[in-house]
Amino acid sequence: MSLSPKKRLAAACALGAAVVLGAAAPASAHVIVQPSSVPKDATDQTFAFRVPNEDDKNSTVKVEIDFPTDHPIPSVKVAPLPGWTDAIQTTKLATPIHTDDGDITDAVSQVVWTGGQITPGHFQDFTVDLGALPDGTDKVVFKALQTYGDGTVARWIEEPQAGQPEPKNPAPVLKLTAPAGSSDAGAPAPAGTKDTANTTSTTSTAKADGSDSTARALGIAGIVVGVVGAAVGAVLGRRGRGTGTGASA
Repeated sequence: MSLSPKKRLAAACALGAAVVLGAAAPASAHVIVQPSSVPKDATDQTFAFRVPNEDDKNSTVKVEIDFPTDHPIPSVKVAPLPGWTDAIQTTKLATPIHTDDGDITDAVSQVVWTGGQITPGHFQDFTVDLGALPDGTDKVVFKALQTYGDGTVARWIEEPQAGQPEPKNPAPVLKLTAPAGSSDAGAPAPAGTKDTANTTSTTSTAKADGSDSTARALGIAGIVVGVVGAAVGAVLGRRGRGTGTGASA
């Protein structure tokens, strides 16, 4: 069965819209840490691990966040969450962390939440306060295990790589930026430089606009003067001819 030109056009438009909508569809949700980046010298910073429930039938009943051991975090405080019970696990460090208050020999290895539920179509934020962030790295990679009511475990443990497509099960990553006020953060422009440049540009533009306006005004004035001069000349010419005729008579 052949389609009329109008129907073929409508079908083509519908297919194009479907392709665009398909391309614009968001990627599958996964466990993330928020905020996703902080300065390296941040202390007592509060973070939330956002855990979405992606199962259409089963609720999430357990969440485990594993902390890195290569760049350890000495301490963590967990915000109470109604319906959930939290447990903090620590591990002995092979190399103690030296601080002004003494050596730290233990670090957080994981935090586990149990007892509550994240129902299908919902998410839950699990909030923690990290006392100090690790040195010698520009990111902290956590690993999240999400257990559903039927025993299925979603493992968000794959570290994203720069310049590569996002992995199927990406791990939550906290980026550590240059400390505020450091040379790495970029030196501020000298005071007044930007304003001076803008002022100079504005002044130059104003001068150019003024010159153009003056030239246009002078041009128009010249045209008006020319027209008036021509009109006056024509009138005087007619008068002159009239006067000459009268004298001859």
